[in-house]
Parts: sequence; C-alpha cells; structure tokens
Amino acid sequence: MLREVTIDPARTHFTGKIPTHQYRRLLQVSAAHIYLTYPFVLSWSMLEAMATGCLVIGSRTPPVEEVIRDGENGLLVDFFDREDIAARVLEALEAPERFIDIRELARVEVAERFSREKGIRGYGELVGVS
Repeated sequence: MLREVTIDPARTHFTGKIPTHQYRRLLQVSAAHIYLTYPFVLSWSMLEAMATGCLVIGSRTPPVEEVIRDGENGLLVDFFDREDIAARVLEALEAPERFIDIRELARVEVAERFSREKGIRGYGELVGVS
C-alpha cells in the first residue's frame, strides 16, 4: 500500500498485533474506524469500535445496516464509492466535535444490545441450555 499511496506518517500508525486493552485504548482516541465489508458476517471489530465510542464509518451493506443507522449511531457509505468514503473520513478528521452525539449513542446502544450476558443467554437458548 505504501508504494501506491502517500500518507501522513504523523497521522497513520501501523500497530501490528497488540493486546486487547491497548486496541481498545487506540479505538477510544481514534477519529474514526472505517469498516468496509461486502456482505459478509458482521465482525466483532465494528462492535468493539462502537462500544468504545469510536465513530464508525461503515459500508452500506446488509450486516452493517443491521446495527448502524446513518447519522444516528454511525455513518454509512457506499462500498464502491471511493469519493464518498474519503469525504466522510475527511469530515470526521476535520470536525470531530460534530460526531460526539453519534459516538455516544453508538457506545450506549452496543453496550445494551450486545452485552456479554445477552450473548451468553442467546447462545444458551440457541443450543437449548438455559
């Protein structure tokens, strides 16, 4: 990638593999988490980002739309529209204060909807164990 694009090394970090607690701290200070998937199973990383209060800019695809409502608890972009993706990322970087309410709603909703307890209970119901 670095041979193909020019990036600002002061604003781009390649962490490699890091412990979960460090990853969560990184998300908490990030301006945005760009989550592009073309329809595939929703990843834990998107929910983790939302749960930390990181602004998620996600693809307007079925698994992402199950969780993100554009402009309410995250931002949605067309998976194939590079200009729209870039514009939303720039918006997040240039005016992070505009997204405080969106970040907070995402954090609260994910904590309520996808708690560990609800997951364990749902799994138990699925396999017939209560």
